[in-house]
Amino acid sequence: MKLFTRAERFATPLLLQIVAEAARMKSSKTYPELQGKILGNVFFNPSLRTKLSFETAMLRSGGTALSISPGGGTWSFEGKFGVRMDQDRPEHLKEAVRVMSRYVDALGARSFAGLQSAEEDAGEQILSAFEEYATVPVISLESALEHPCQMVADMLTIEEILGDRTLSNQRDLPRENQYRGRNFCLRWAPHIKPLPLAVPHSSILAAAHLGMNITVAAPDGYELDERYVQQAREIACSNGGSYSEDHEPDALPENTEILSVKSWGARSLYGKQAQQAEELRKLSPWMVRESIYQKNTHLLHCLPVRRNVVITDKALDHPRSKIIDQAENRLWGQLAVLQWLFEQETRD
Repeated sequence: MKLFTRAERFATPLLLQIVAEAARMKSSKTYPELQGKILGNVFFNPSLRTKLSFETAMLRSGGTALSISPGGGTWSFEGKFGVRMDQDRPEHLKEAVRVMSRYVDALGARSFAGLQSAEEDAGEQILSAFEEYATVPVISLESALEHPCQMVADMLTIEEILGDRTLSNQRDLPRENQYRGRNFCLRWAPHIKPLPLAVPHSSILAAAHLGMNITVAAPDGYELDERYVQQAREIACSNGGSYSEDHEPDALPENTEILSVKSWGARSLYGKQAQQAEELRKLSPWMVRESIYQKNTHLLHCLPVRRNVVITDKALDHPRSKIIDQAENRLWGQLAVLQWLFEQETRD
């Protein structure tokens, strides 16, 4: 059974293969053959791009995507073990996941971090239940700490921005050499509330697999999970890149070509809503403005984005803002993931 759930499962060559297939499908407007396949997606949190892009991907490939939201048209699910189920969650994931596996050919699961306990979020309770109890392939549609589908879309978008098509056609030169040593900055930005670490983690992993020089610019206290930092550092270095951190709001490495902006909360303030809200207000100068663009800088953001809180209008609407292309690439990246998932399953 194949899982597209955690980045640690995927080596750089496999991810580059998936991204290359996504690029091929996008350029030729062709789709995998998924006739009769059914993807069942379970959304524990709201979604626009993930939900619509997966449903579109399945329909254009001849399959079907069915989406449910626990507690909205279906039972609420309990994920913890050893608890007395006498509250508002009448069905346990241990039964629900096994039952859903009997109805569909693959399952997708989307859940956010609770942001109350870093240890609890690290346990990836919901995703782990799908991995353990599903009897069909599983795709993470975002979990507490990762968003692997966004990672693929980001890699495709970076390749489109920086890739030299003539260079990539030289068979004796690895494709990733085009991006090796080029500068990528993940830039923290303020928000009205703390957000999870999933997208920031997947963002630095995307750049790492391309061998880029990664800089994470964030205020003191807003460090990423050390496991993902170490993973990104090792992958980046092995692919010819590097990893560093900065804590100044105006700091941007010289010749930064990819600027990925995202908001996230301080893990030390999990469960301290009033204190976190006050700190976010104090950090409002970190809002990304048009002046941050250098000569060759291109802006990425996973969306949704709060205009004039996270990024100003002028920065978002700049000619080198690639947020809409990045969002479109969710579709093509997921088409490639679905093709890989079902093809590999068939071979087994």
